[in-house]
Amino acid sequence: MRNTFWHCSLVLIALGSAAAAAAQPNGQATAGPPKVWSWQQVKDHFELDNPTLLADKLNIDESRAEEITAFLRPNPQFTVSADGNQIAPNQGVWKPFAGTFITPSFSYLHERAHKRELRRDSAREGTQITEFTHQDLDRTLLFNLRSVFVSILQAKAVLELAKSDLAYWDRVLQISRDRFSAGDMAQIDLDRLELQRVQYESDVQTAEVNLRTAKIQLLTMLNDHTPVEQFDVTDVYDFDDSMASRDEYRTMAMDTRPDLKEAVEAVTKAETDHKLAIANGSTDPTFSLWYTHNASTNNPYATETVGGSISIPLRLFDRNQGEKLRTQIDIHRNQKLQVAAANTVLSDVDSGYAMVESNLTLLRPYKQKYLQQATRVRDTMFFSYQHGGASLLDFMSAESDYRSVQLNYVNLIGAYLNAAAQLNMAVGREVIQ
Repeated sequence: MRNTFWHCSLVLIALGSAAAAAAQPNGQATAGPPKVWSWQQVKDHFELDNPTLLADKLNIDESRAEEITAFLRPNPQFTVSADGNQIAPNQGVWKPFAGTFITPSFSYLHERAHKRELRRDSAREGTQITEFTHQDLDRTLLFNLRSVFVSILQAKAVLELAKSDLAYWDRVLQISRDRFSAGDMAQIDLDRLELQRVQYESDVQTAEVNLRTAKIQLLTMLNDHTPVEQFDVTDVYDFDDSMASRDEYRTMAMDTRPDLKEAVEAVTKAETDHKLAIANGSTDPTFSLWYTHNASTNNPYATETVGGSISIPLRLFDRNQGEKLRTQIDIHRNQKLQVAAANTVLSDVDSGYAMVESNLTLLRPYKQKYLQQATRVRDTMFFSYQHGGASLLDFMSAESDYRSVQLNYVNLIGAYLNAAAQLNMAVGREVIQ
């Protein structure tokens, strides 16, 4: 029975290995289809796993913990004192602890002028500033992420164009070899055409390297260890001709930009800190209460006593005067920084808007006229060259112009998408997809 079991197991293992080998060419493990991500998926994954963003987010939790510390009450003080100990014999009797009495007491510092509440408010406003700082870091990193994402789309478009040009040139070479075999073409012309193929091969290799490099950079930002061959992105690689007005984008930015909100909140916090500095200059009384069991014979009716006291510091000197002045100055400083932040926001929007408009001005004639013209000129010159109506130099010049126009158009779309990302960053949210 045991031998039969082992024989069956070996047969099953062998069959499984054979099936796997048959499914995998040359015995190599075949990779599955690549994981294709959209921009939204890339962005969501980035915000969940990017270590820089996650580390900065912990600052918010630390700031919330400081809120707890800021709102703590002062701890009461407990004191125990002993008195009435005998230090010398009395009439020859030595009982050092016979007359000892113990006095426990409690004291509590009462904070006036809402110091505790102001500390809490200042800590909460500090947390709000930390949250806006994190949002601003997220805004900046998302722009970098979008730039890398666009570079992948651009590299894919360039690679597709290079492969298309190479395939077209191979057809030209095949037709030219047939003409050469028929005696309709000189050897020197065929050699020049074949030498030109090196440029197309070089374009394909360069585009593949650029695409791989961009994918590696994006995977690094995503903190993802997926092999490059198993990773790809997809999105529309084109431009949108519609845009809102510059004033609309300005209004959106003033309402959305986290760095501007941070500057506004910094002014509020500075005002709270100034109020706290004034409150810290006020005196805080300390209330004390004690109890005594005194067995003294001096007063036989006072064996059980209680007492209380209030301790009030005398403010002969204002030791918080410098802090009051410093916080007052800090208010004016943050107000000026708020104005500077608002000017930066408007400047960023204007610059981003101008870049997008400039790219659209260049892209419109390409899409409406230049692409079709370049294709028509190339095909016409090739037809004319085939029939002896144009020289080889004219045809190669037309082909070079076609490649230049097509490549310029692809790169202009990439520049437009980067400019759109720049405008999105300036506004503080995605206004152009």
